[in-house]
Amino acid sequence: MELYLIIVIVLFVLAISDLVVGVSNDAVNFLNSAIGSKVAPRHIIMIVASLGILVGTTFSSGIMEVARKGIFNPEMFYFSDIMIVFLAVMLTDVLLLDLFNTFSLPTSTTVSIIFELLGAAVAVASIKVIEKSGGIEELIAYINTSKALAIISGILISVVISFTVGAIIQFFVRFSFTFDYMKKIRKFGGIWGGFALSFIIYFILIKGAKGSSFLTDEQMIWILDHSWKILVVSFITFGIIFQFLAVTTKINILKPIVLAGTFALALAFAANDLVNFIGVPLAGFSSYLIAAASTDPSNLLMEALREPVKTQTLLLLAAGVIMVITLWFSKKAQSVTKTEVNLGRQFEGFERFESSLLSRVIVRMGLSLGAIYKKLTPLSFQQLIQRRMDKSKYVQEKADDGKTPAFDLLRASVNLMVASVLISFATSLKLPLSTTYVTFMVAMGTSFSDKSWGRESAVYRVNGVLTVIGGWFFTAFMAFTVSALFASLIYYGGIFVIVALLGIAAFVIFRTHIFHKIRSAEEEESEKALTDEDKSGEDAMIKCISKTQKYLEATHRLIANSFEGLADGDRDKLKKLKKDTKKIRKQADSITSIIFKTIQLLDESEVKEEQRFGKIIASIQEISNNVSSLVGKMYNHIDNNHSKPIKEQVNELNQLEKLLFSQIRLTVDMLGHNEKIDENNLSEVLFEMKKIVKKFDKNQFGRIKKKLTSTRSSMLFIGILGDTENISEQINTLAIMCTETAKPLINNHSDENSAAKPMN
Repeated sequence: MELYLIIVIVLFVLAISDLVVGVSNDAVNFLNSAIGSKVAPRHIIMIVASLGILVGTTFSSGIMEVARKGIFNPEMFYFSDIMIVFLAVMLTDVLLLDLFNTFSLPTSTTVSIIFELLGAAVAVASIKVIEKSGGIEELIAYINTSKALAIISGILISVVISFTVGAIIQFFVRFSFTFDYMKKIRKFGGIWGGFALSFIIYFILIKGAKGSSFLTDEQMIWILDHSWKILVVSFITFGIIFQFLAVTTKINILKPIVLAGTFALALAFAANDLVNFIGVPLAGFSSYLIAAASTDPSNLLMEALREPVKTQTLLLLAAGVIMVITLWFSKKAQSVTKTEVNLGRQFEGFERFESSLLSRVIVRMGLSLGAIYKKLTPLSFQQLIQRRMDKSKYVQEKADDGKTPAFDLLRASVNLMVASVLISFATSLKLPLSTTYVTFMVAMGTSFSDKSWGRESAVYRVNGVLTVIGGWFFTAFMAFTVSALFASLIYYGGIFVIVALLGIAAFVIFRTHIFHKIRSAEEEESEKALTDEDKSGEDAMIKCISKTQKYLEATHRLIANSFEGLADGDRDKLKKLKKDTKKIRKQADSITSIIFKTIQLLDESEVKEEQRFGKIIASIQEISNNVSSLVGKMYNHIDNNHSKPIKEQVNELNQLEKLLFSQIRLTVDMLGHNEKIDENNLSEVLFEMKKIVKKFDKNQFGRIKKKLTSTRSSMLFIGILGDTENISEQINTLAIMCTETAKPLINNHSDENSAAKPMN
């Protein structure tokens, strides 16, 4: 029994880790609307959510039995088998949720734990059936297959219904209140306030009554039997209070609704999903106590797990404290929340997701349906909707921190109300809807109705949604597969495999932490350029100059490293550098966005004919295109196992790199000082580059004539010469255009506020 005591201890250690990674993922469910709308300072939002979690943990007691008997039939498993299942499940859960957190993707902790239990149980049951030479009918006896099918159907139902209902209700609410909603709120906002808060309160009662550790059975039955009376009384009471506040005070009645909804969803998360993190360790501990009291633990079937269990409130509160601490300090929780907020953002900005073929097809289908709608509906009806949904003249108020919220409080209140209604309704019917699926898809539906997915951002937002949804199905597949694999390995390998898997898990979590830190820093840098508020065109142009310097330096590093990778025939290095060209592309897009912002901030009198902003943008984009082409050619050459460049080619590439470096250094240094760029120096460097490219081109054809290099190698080298010459020309153009366009805007600026320091 000593080994199993160690396993129990390991399960509780993993439970703490699972609480951390689980909260980091599920925080998006209840923080999205409050943080996206900036309903209050962040610390107030966190306090409200923390209270919701602590209260919700006390409502979790009644659902802990899911881990004991919800997925498999415990009476079919021996004690040793059950402990293998539980250990495999916890190892898989920690790794899987950490993986999703690392890539800032929200997923369902409920689906992950369900399919992990299913995978591990199937693996162990299969081994036992095979050892007995049994058939498939014996395997089915071990598993509660109906539960898994219900979860899968719940995924599909959640996705479709939540998005549709969220979109429809948001449309009618926005149509009623418009984007300039505060005027309408003062007139009849009490109706919406009473309606929204009534359902949120009802949601709290329904979720609380389901598994409370302190409500009696009679009290829970009374709440469920008097649901409609509770809703009607709440609607009338809150409606009168909110209308009075809207008419007689300057209080924004949407703020208490959003904060109450945040509390409600945080409570639901803790009440619903706490079992996903500590249910398995508690079941493992119960199994150990049952086995310890038995005279023959090795031959003990775990039928006792079917008996009802009541978890101590103190233990639930301890788990709640861990979740609250994680909520406040987890960087990954902030990243996952940011993903959903950005996908529903009202305005354009940094798009984390690229477009895909499927997203482009979906957007084109949407545009086609829009064209059909215009043909079938009367023009007067279209104009009415256009007037009510017009946001062109509406300016979103800035929050207390001076930044513009991702969306307004009206949409935030719809998000929370609709999610509360759907989850409450599903709970009352005992349908397996996931809180993650509901809250995410409702948020996407409301953003769609709010015209957040414009033609400039739709393909990126749609692909982001598709990525998240795909991740949900990937969760089920990975949870089942990995858990089954771990259970099989532990079954045959025993303590040695357990130690090895724990070591692997620790290493993977450490590495993903480092990866997430680097990735988050890069995204914050890109996003900051688009979200920082500049006071003048001069400030924006100074930022543009600084970023252009960094862009050119990054370009040189990438080219120099790629030449080195080609010379060494280092495929892995070139593969990484090819991925890094996306960073160069994002830097180019960031600078372009800042230039657009500069133009918007400038007065017409400040813009002169000789200032060629378009030329600057074209040069920056062309540099990015040529760098991508350059690195791509080198990677494809080595990836296809073609020969490395010969010594003469390597020497010539090194000379190219040094000359390009001197040109970039000259440009960066000149941009770093408030003085006119010496075009003669730039022209000399460019002339030297063209001269040396022409020479190397001639040398290469001489090598071809002498058959010193292969056709593939010659094509690559000539392509490199062409791309490098193009980059050099664009750098020269960029430097000249900057001195004619940007410098006049900042020539009176003080030295301490000028662009970045010269390149070393």
